[in-house]
Amino acid sequence: QSSSPMNQALHPNLVISPSKALVGLFTKLRDVNTTPSEFVFYAKRAMRILAEDAIAELPSQSPLTITTPTGTTTTGIELHTHTLCAVSIVRSGDALVESVRDCLPGIPVGKILIQRDETTREKKAKYLYSKLPPGVAQMDVLLCDPMLATGGSAKAAIRALVDLHGVSTDRIVFANMITCPEGLGAMAEEYPEIKIVTVCVDECLNGDKFIVPGLGDYGDRFFNTV
Repeated sequence: QSSSPMNQALHPNLVISPSKALVGLFTKLRDVNTTPSEFVFYAKRAMRILAEDAIAELPSQSPLTITTPTGTTTTGIELHTHTLCAVSIVRSGDALVESVRDCLPGIPVGKILIQRDETTREKKAKYLYSKLPPGVAQMDVLLCDPMLATGGSAKAAIRALVDLHGVSTDRIVFANMITCPEGLGAMAEEYPEIKIVTVCVDECLNGDKFIVPGLGDYGDRFFNTV
């Protein structure tokens, strides 16, 4: 994974997924002419790659020595799934959580509902509801939301995890598909210790707080509610 000095300038714990396959997949996702069914097809492929990369960044792992079919021993890592949970920021996060569940079918899943006030220029995010697995305070949390734009929803969700549910910020990894310097800056200011795993860092936010060049509203395109 890429964690270059340039990335560190945007956020001290930023990891960008290195897969070359994502370039072609994102070309389809960005294209305004991609149909809803095509968007889902390419999004699921891309999210599966992101999910694997984000899981690999979780702290719940340790070295493991195994024996191969040739009788040779080698060292790898073991993921401790019993201390993991995935949490989606509803609604877009639900799509990414399903890709995480494809990789870890038995993982406990929680949901946090954050509502943006679309009538204001700032689109201020407000926490409304959460349902999380029992014992989440002792778990590593993979927080899922495909878009990190202003950072408002992510910060509200993290505050809920920490203040309402007792999760430690050093046990949170935030996975998203696309972000921008403004969102990363907002996260760096409040939560520099939280690792962010993303696919694309785009140029900026426009006047309507959309990521540009971007891909539109991820949730609307994935769930065909454009």
